[in-house]
Amino acid sequence: MRLETELAETGTRILLVDDDEKFCRLLQDYLQALGYAVDTVHNGADGLQKAKDGGYSAVIMDVMMPGMNGMEVLGELRRHSQVPVLMLTALGDEPDRIAGLEVGADDYLPKTFSTRELLARLRAVLRRSMVTSKTKEEPRSAPVCVGPLWLDPAARSGTLADQPLVLTTVEYDILLTLARSAGRVKTREQLLLEVAERDFEVFDRSIDVHISSLRRKLGDDPKSPRFIQTVRGVGYCLMKPGTDLRA
Repeated sequence: MRLETELAETGTRILLVDDDEKFCRLLQDYLQALGYAVDTVHNGADGLQKAKDGGYSAVIMDVMMPGMNGMEVLGELRRHSQVPVLMLTALGDEPDRIAGLEVGADDYLPKTFSTRELLARLRAVLRRSMVTSKTKEEPRSAPVCVGPLWLDPAARSGTLADQPLVLTTVEYDILLTLARSAGRVKTREQLLLEVAERDFEVFDRSIDVHISSLRRKLGDDPKSPRFIQTVRGVGYCLMKPGTDLRA
């Protein structure tokens, strides 16, 4: 199993539309370091086409672009897609912000933002989108079984080889998220988005601490894991029986 294929399937994909190529590179490097897959486009028309093609979890778009500006792109995009859009602008006046939100932006951020503020806003629109999509799905209460591991989301209970697991709330949510995606890599950022009840600091390593605790409770050796495998520099995967991402 190739890691590149797994990341293409599971990565949170972001489209960045801005005519400032240096700014795009800086923001792309910042978000990719957190586990996001980021595509960049430098004009509105191409950005609209890529956004309409789909596959993105969110779009970050500048308002002031030559040719087709961000407002025009957003207005046309909303005819075809409800993908979350975070607008960036050098214009900080309230009428400009209101105009963007009325056209269909999910949030609006002046370009004087800090990276921490951008990340917090991005995580917020992604979480809102995830909540909305989950309410449209069938109830996710069916038990999940991965080898000897069995989890019942409805009762928030779990067993390992028929022995009950005693887990904290966050540990249970992490394990359930990994189990539902068994065999696929989950980045730290994805796990933060799916289980966090608060905005984590950019370099918060609490996911690693919870994973370490989970391994102890599962009797798992990180050097030779049976359950949770670390994918260095990326995140974690709950292994299906008989599989290894290093193969």
